[in-house]
Amino acid sequence: MAAEHLVLAALGTPLVGAIGIAISHRAPNWRETVTLTTAAALLLCVAALLPGVLAGARPALRLMEVLPGLDLAFAVEPLGMLFALVASGLWIVNSLYSIGYMRGNDEANQTRFYVCFALAIAAALGIAFSANVFTLFVFYELLTLITYPLVTHHGSDKARNGGRIYLGLLVGTSVVFLLPALVFTWHVAGTTDFVPGGILDGRLEGWALAGLLALYMFGIGKAALMPFHRWLPAAMVAPTPVSALLHAVAVVKAGVFSVVKVVVYVFGIDTLAGAADWLVAVAGFTILAASVVALNADNLKRRLAYSTVSQLSYVVLAAALLAPLSVVGAALHIAAHALGKITLFIAAGAIYTAAHKTEVSQLDGIGRRMPWTMGAFAIGALSMIGLPPAAGFVSKWYMLSGAMAASHWPAVAVIAASTLLNAGYFLPILWRAFFRPASVDDAQHPHGEAPLPMVIALTLTAAGTLALFFQPDVPLALAQQMLGGLP
Repeated sequence: MAAEHLVLAALGTPLVGAIGIAISHRAPNWRETVTLTTAAALLLCVAALLPGVLAGARPALRLMEVLPGLDLAFAVEPLGMLFALVASGLWIVNSLYSIGYMRGNDEANQTRFYVCFALAIAAALGIAFSANVFTLFVFYELLTLITYPLVTHHGSDKARNGGRIYLGLLVGTSVVFLLPALVFTWHVAGTTDFVPGGILDGRLEGWALAGLLALYMFGIGKAALMPFHRWLPAAMVAPTPVSALLHAVAVVKAGVFSVVKVVVYVFGIDTLAGAADWLVAVAGFTILAASVVALNADNLKRRLAYSTVSQLSYVVLAAALLAPLSVVGAALHIAAHALGKITLFIAAGAIYTAAHKTEVSQLDGIGRRMPWTMGAFAIGALSMIGLPPAAGFVSKWYMLSGAMAASHWPAVAVIAASTLLNAGYFLPILWRAFFRPASVDDAQHPHGEAPLPMVIALTLTAAGTLALFFQPDVPLALAQQMLGGLP
């Protein structure tokens, strides 16, 4: 199959799967079989593109010209290839987990959930393969609208309120900041295409360049830079599989992916020299402030949500440093954070399903009753802290190396301080789980692990987190290729 046809197949597979899921709504077993089959087929399509991209091929597909210089078009470049692999691979795991979670908690509207999930993956692939800012903007907005029913899945007043914050902030930042950035780029450059080295070299400088960068960075609300981060904690009213989608599979990854892609392919790291210093400061503040909030959060999902706000800004910080090593680290962290954070969230969902616990203070002794779940949680926590043998160590090493190579000592201090804060809000959970005795009430209500599909899913993601530490070759090659290799 020609590479262009594979691109079309990858974009279309989740759409076909969504139709099949909707048709099979009266047969849950068949519906879930269609979900898993579609996810596997998508991964095969995406993986089939990988050898060509590593060899230097850039498959492209142009659908239509909207206006002169404004096309709806797709092209597969290294960073998009990495994002597509993350999204398609984790869809399989999250679908397996969702089966156990949705059935174990007897959730309503399960067919709608699976349909919207498939459509969200389709939108994420559209973002990953976007050939220009216009195409990215279209699928970025589609992803927001498609995930709204997932955020409000429970239909309660709390869910609807969380959904309003989610939709309001993401659509608001897009309309107020991202859309003007798109229009201005088109006006100045005559195109919005993603081009290695950028399209703005010599066209803007000084405050105009820094201002356009600000429009992009705050317009990409899914990157959760403060003060436009509140949608992420608000969305925690959603079921845990949706939280995993938001934090690991598609939504926030679409945000930080867009940040890196705009920095590398719209501005160019050489063009931005001296214009991104403010972004380093904003990202550094977000990293530390979110970590402090996480440190004081007793609700487990809230702690994980603010951890995500902090971890996303590692990517923004690394990209803003404009050092080749740090930009490679930013790309690697997209994959490392995805594997680590989905492990943490599905472990949290397993705890809720098996033990009905939602607070960190309730987790005393749970590691002895749920060893697989908490063992996986420990691996995910190590990755978020940046300790070996977990994938987060590799990406943080590149970020730190880039900051030191650029002699940006405030960034080095931020990475070091935040690592200590990460340890401060993750290690006490592990201490409670494995080294404190269970409460008397827990002893009277024994429980074991969550349903088997959930345990299999979290085991797979934890194993993936370890595997990426020992074998980071593919994402590292893609990240280096994005910059044309390291100097």
